[in-house]
Amino acid sequence: MNKILFALFLFLSGLCNAQTGFKLKISGEVEHPLELSLSDLAGMPRKEAVLKDKEGKPFTYSGVPLPEILAKAGIPSGKEVHGANLSKYLLVRCTDGYRVLFSLAELDLSVTDKNVIIADKINGEPLFESRGPLRLVVEGEKKPARSCYQVTELIVGSVK
Repeated sequence: MNKILFALFLFLSGLCNAQTGFKLKISGEVEHPLELSLSDLAGMPRKEAVLKDKEGKPFTYSGVPLPEILAKAGIPSGKEVHGANLSKYLLVRCTDGYRVLFSLAELDLSVTDKNVIIADKINGEPLFESRGPLRLVVEGEKKPARSCYQVTELIVGSVK
């Protein structure tokens, strides 16, 4: 029994250590390119969002509102979201190559009430390694296609 507990301890320690060096990269057309660690994100304002699985069972995710992260990188918001800034977009990249796209306007709280977070917890527990350490959660969309797992990078660009 002690060998099993010791093996479980080593396994869980490995999971924690695998994510300690993780950095969420924010790059592209930003004033302040960033690399945020999990502890950086843990110190930022938090919010919850609910997504239902295929069977309709709700799961509560918690994490940092995406507009908070974008503001930290110096992304235009509020009254600045007009003219050329309306042609800017956010590309979200994931470890497995999955990518999703948003216009910056659809993420701006002066334009929409859409609740979008970078989650690190589900129902109060850390995300499973195969799903984390971060998940983009877009609450209220009919399909969760843009709520993606293993988010690694946020890239801001503009259509020219």
